Amino acid sequence: MPSIAVLGTGAMGAPMARNLARAGHDVRAWNRTIEKAAPSRDDGVDVRDDPAAAADGADVVMTMLADAEAVMAVAEQASLAQGQIWWQASTIGLDGNERCAALAAETGAVLVDAPVLGTRQPAEEGKLVVLASGPDDALDTCAPFFDAVGARTLRLGEAGTGTRLKLAVNTWVLAVTEGTAEAVALAEALGLDPNLVLEAVGGGGLDLPYMRMKAMLMFEREFPPSFALSLAAKDARLVVEAAERHGADLPAARAIAARMTEAAQTHGDEDMAATYLLARPS
Repeated sequence: MPSIAVLGTGAMGAPMARNLARAGHDVRAWNRTIEKAAPSRDDGVDVRDDPAAAADGADVVMTMLADAEAVMAVAEQASLAQGQIWWQASTIGLDGNERCAALAAETGAVLVDAPVLGTRQPAEEGKLVVLASGPDDALDTCAPFFDAVGARTLRLGEAGTGTRLKLAVNTWVLAVTEGTAEAVALAEALGLDPNLVLEAVGGGGLDLPYMRMKAMLMFEREFPPSFALSLAAKDARLVVEAAERHGADLPAARAIAARMTEAAQTHGDEDMAATYLLARPS
């Protein structure tokens, strides 16, 4: 079986590494804060001290990091080898993906652009959706890894397609979250029990499980991070950048990016549902 190095064991990378190991794969891992990677040893993950030590000899190197700058810095430290498959799983936008492609071409690594859909709980349960793009033979090699972390894999064609689809889907995810925040805040401002919003749409075409999940956080004023607001704001900005680059006019996306960027200044480590805190009546 091919071996895999997981570079980045945060909220997403750690459960992915554990699920890979539980599926019987040879898994090495590295994280900038070693304490975050150490618990993975209990599931058979070989935790190493630096990216190069983790990547050395691995058939596949996966990066799951916060942004393009972190991905590029760690990938360069990993000393990717000729023919080594680089599974880039982070959400880094169009420019970030192009920078990865350039580094892969320089090192001879094979880029598999395969970000995932899902947050902490689906990652822990191995129920992510993998948006896989890259050469067919590389995707074939990665298929057992995709199966270990995901409920579904979409094979999308050439590398870069996964990133483009992730941006399109995130546009919807961010809109649902901000829309929920504003619906809840307006209901409260009008003197209504915000639970009535969920009751009104219940069972109909507008009744979304994701809306309900985020609304419950807003009702309780507790925001344990499933998808941190700082990362959501980053993703929202990547959506806007991609739209502007390709001539799409997305006023709602621009407004959401501005609002989440503002909210992240004080609530960045909380779940993105904390954007509600800026909307609620004072």
